[in-house]
Amino acid sequence: MAATGVGAGCLAPSVRLRADPATAARASACVVRARLRRLARGRYVAELSREGPAARPAQQQQLAPPLVPGFLAPPPPAPAQSPAPTQPPLPDAGVGELAPDLLLEGIAEDSIDSIIVAASEQDSEIMDANEQPQAKVTRSIVFVTGEAAPYAKSGGLGDVCGSLPIALAARGHRVMVVMPRYLNGSSDKNYAKALYTGKHIKIPCFGGSHEVTFFHEYRDNVDWVFVDHPSYHRPGSLYGDNFGAFGDNQFRYTLLCYAACEAPLILELGGYIYGQNCMFVVNDWHASLVPVLLAAKYRPYGVYRDSRSTLVIHNLAHQGVEPASTYPDLGLPPEWYGALEWVFPEWARRHALDKGEAVNFLKGAVVTADRIVTVSQGYSWEVTTAEGGQGLNELLSSRKSVLNGIVNGIDINDWNPTTDKCLPHHYSVDDLSGKAKCKAELQKELGLPVREDVPLIGFIGRLDYQKGIDLIKMAIPELMREDVQFVMLGSGDPIFEGWMRSTESSYKDKFRGWVGFSVPVSHRITAGCDILLMPSRFEPCGLNQLYAMQYGTVPVVHGTGGLRDTVETFNPFGAKGEEGTGWAFSPLTVDKMLWGIANRDV
Repeated sequence: MAATGVGAGCLAPSVRLRADPATAARASACVVRARLRRLARGRYVAELSREGPAARPAQQQQLAPPLVPGFLAPPPPAPAQSPAPTQPPLPDAGVGELAPDLLLEGIAEDSIDSIIVAASEQDSEIMDANEQPQAKVTRSIVFVTGEAAPYAKSGGLGDVCGSLPIALAARGHRVMVVMPRYLNGSSDKNYAKALYTGKHIKIPCFGGSHEVTFFHEYRDNVDWVFVDHPSYHRPGSLYGDNFGAFGDNQFRYTLLCYAACEAPLILELGGYIYGQNCMFVVNDWHASLVPVLLAAKYRPYGVYRDSRSTLVIHNLAHQGVEPASTYPDLGLPPEWYGALEWVFPEWARRHALDKGEAVNFLKGAVVTADRIVTVSQGYSWEVTTAEGGQGLNELLSSRKSVLNGIVNGIDINDWNPTTDKCLPHHYSVDDLSGKAKCKAELQKELGLPVREDVPLIGFIGRLDYQKGIDLIKMAIPELMREDVQFVMLGSGDPIFEGWMRSTESSYKDKFRGWVGFSVPVSHRITAGCDILLMPSRFEPCGLNQLYAMQYGTVPVVHGTGGLRDTVETFNPFGAKGEEGTGWAFSPLTVDKMLWGIANRDV
């Protein structure tokens, strides 16, 4: 294939190697072709379909929810006597008789793990959208999350919780997603099809009784349930505004967790309730009170006795830590304080009289969840180390028997260069000419010189310490001395936002900084760039490198967490010929990052 299909000498460019640009171009084109062929066979791509065969189960006779003292809404009036229905059993029928260890087989290793296409060649065939494999054992699964695309999203958590439930439903499971109904003026239209269920409950916490209501939308064979409360109606982002994180986030997500525990018992979705035999999938600290509530406030009364919970850690850096004095506000029995108890080490305390006592939502889930899953195998090991455990490493190490990692996947309906509606031109593994056209259109859009031979490097992500923005900042002066172009898309730290604006004015023909975030622009940058740079200090999984490989863009990443798991350094002399999907560099230094971009060894 001619190198001009993707821009001669620009894919995985040799910034420092000018002696033999043709060699670098050939090696880079090989990376793109190899990557796209692997993706055509399904490696690292979730088998997602919005046209899956799963249908809403036939209506069953509703069972009145059991009454749990303290906060359950009164049960509805008993229905009139009628003959027993003859429809097929509910998807979760028989779960109550399963032993707890069947959780490993039924969910963690059968349903969830099999959704992510394995890296092995023999198991890398993408299924046709209308031929989704069905689960051996079906479950009633309840996802609890602070965000899910397309309703509300701030990062990878929203992407995964917006796609994985659809994939599980396509395999025959009955799936509910419970999340807040954020109304901030910008995303209100996303909930336009969600209808009021007529159900509301009062939750006793934070010194009062707080009423929440439920909205519902049935889409892609999934029940999307939205918890509505005035605390979710405010300008700003999901978790904060220009002044920082909202001061009542603990209260907001305590309401979410209580509501998520009630939803399967009281909501008549499709004519009947989910019932007690559920599999709760709780995501990050926002949902981490759910396993604690199941253990402390439901099972003592015989409710949810046979339910199970899986904690999914997307980012251990955020744990929901608040002062210990807030524990009585949570409405939990006093004897359960130890599950959430957290004591900061002396060096992290504010002053000599500070005892460092706090409550930690995520710690509560680590203690009480039946299974713990991280979003990559590498991260499941890192969280057990002092460097990556964020203070929970010893506790997570003690639960190694139930700790595992499953690499995230991507939605190939939204991220597909052959059908992407955000792209001006489409392309595939068999014809890469559209990628060169996407690059030219991106250069025009950004006001950069339209040049096929210049490497175009991109960065997409939050502007913060975790993402290694400080390294990019230090490397830019040296990088801008080379014949390259660089584009950054993201928002976050105001200092980095200001730096992006000033750098653009200093290098008008080479650098562009787009402060903010736009989904269409992120798609166009992913398709139009030759290299995607991800120098993250730590990365539980990362999705942008997966998007890049799907679009034939070479990822250059720091070898950590999920980046190390998913990006294989290119080797032109592998046992089977050319091998690899990008370049992973380590340790995290400016010199090593520039090496990864320049690829001096090619």
